[in-house]
Amino acid sequence: MSTTITRPYPDISFDDRMATVEFRVSPRPHITVETEVCRSCTTKACVTACPANLFVPTNDGGILFNYEQCFECGTCYQICNEAGAITWTYPDGGHGVVLRHG
Repeated sequence: MSTTITRPYPDISFDDRMATVEFRVSPRPHITVETEVCRSCTTKACVTACPANLFVPTNDGGILFNYEQCFECGTCYQICNEAGAITWTYPDGGHGVVLRHG
């Protein structure tokens, strides 16, 4: 017996889906990274965990971060083991990621 799965949305590639995402950038960063704390981190888990690839290790052991295309998933904040390295809040009202379906 086979089961037919009906999907509510059409199958499209990840890149095509991401092209529908809008980012309303706030002048106030909703995530800040304390580079001095990051230098003592041995895992830099945020670099591999961020689905938007917004954390980039620097040659001096720090982290370069750009909040402007953040999905606001909170993965970086949850996975970080270094106290005080990442400060995370939601963006100010009217700013942040806008996801569209269809």
